[in-house]
Amino acid sequence: MTSQIKDSTRAARLALTPARGGDAVHAGPVFVSTFHSPGDPVATEYSYGRSHQPTWTALERAIGELEVDAGNEPAGVRVFASGLSAVAAAFGAVLRAGEHVVVQAGCYFGVKQLLQELLAPSGVSVRIASGEELASPKTLAGARMVWLETPGNPELDIADVRAVVAAARQAGALVAVDNTTATPLGQRPLELGADLSVCSDSKAMCGHSDVLLGHVAVRDSELLQKIDRYRELTGGIAGPMEAWLALRSLATLPLRLERMSASALKVAEFLRSRDEVEHVLYPGLPTHPGHAVAAAQMRSFGPVLSFTLAGKQAAERFLSSAELITEATSFGGVTTTAERRARWGHDGVAPGFIRMSVGLEDAGDLIADMERALDGLGGVVR
Repeated sequence: MTSQIKDSTRAARLALTPARGGDAVHAGPVFVSTFHSPGDPVATEYSYGRSHQPTWTALERAIGELEVDAGNEPAGVRVFASGLSAVAAAFGAVLRAGEHVVVQAGCYFGVKQLLQELLAPSGVSVRIASGEELASPKTLAGARMVWLETPGNPELDIADVRAVVAAARQAGALVAVDNTTATPLGQRPLELGADLSVCSDSKAMCGHSDVLLGHVAVRDSELLQKIDRYRELTGGIAGPMEAWLALRSLATLPLRLERMSASALKVAEFLRSRDEVEHVLYPGLPTHPGHAVAAAQMRSFGPVLSFTLAGKQAAERFLSSAELITEATSFGGVTTTAERRARWGHDGVAPGFIRMSVGLEDAGDLIADMERALDGLGGVVR
């Protein structure tokens, strides 16, 4: 039966404890740094809280079930204190001085900063490539790892994971996919052939804008051991409360993702109909340049979309006028948020570029609110 059940059924039951009389149906967080460990510590599952912890174990097993199709062997997962901590572990467990990593140009700016400011000075060669170049033998020549993010952040670039994996195999490189925007329910990189699936669980995975967390999922046991050791030695660990909140949140991920994705498509279609909007980017739109690839590898197009207004003044007027949009960074939460991305100065986007994450509000209410805000722009163009 387990090979036939839907993701929503699996997610709802991931946190269940074994059926023993008197036990809690769902285990709570375990707050402890030190465990009883007499004799040979090899025979003890838990000894010290920087190495392993029962609440992490429960969360890692649950995420491992979601990273692959029902009925398949669960992925090996390690959770970290933040999404960028998980990214650092993926790089740190694999890359050494003198090796090369190819990075998608449209990926999260923090990833590029990590590579350029910390790994490059230590001897790792970093190549930035466009999505189209990622599957080029010339681009991948001599690479140890290929890093891609699809959909990208913030311009929602789409990379063909299967094509990149095929090219990377020929080049002898590992493939890591930042799957933050899609989540394992929207896209399964390991099923598409990737070696590492990395996610900032602070976003839609946890979905309530109250937890910093990340994870790395792999299928290779030796690679998992390296990631585990990296975490133990660097101490980038999650707190038990954060891990428990994430575990509790997984049960509603299918419902949240379904609702937010459906609403995001409606919002994107509405924005396309408005003269004030110059460009709309959402993988679920047939007009998106990566739509065909996204449709072939994604199960859900997610809550994030981007659009461009005439300039800085128009974007800021729109954001301040909309009553149902919270101006904030990050994405994937239950509340609709948006921001003018050019204010950070590192994405290379137009002054009027807005990234929006659609939440759980009624889509009709959101669209009506956005319509009023756009109507109010009047002659504001710059």
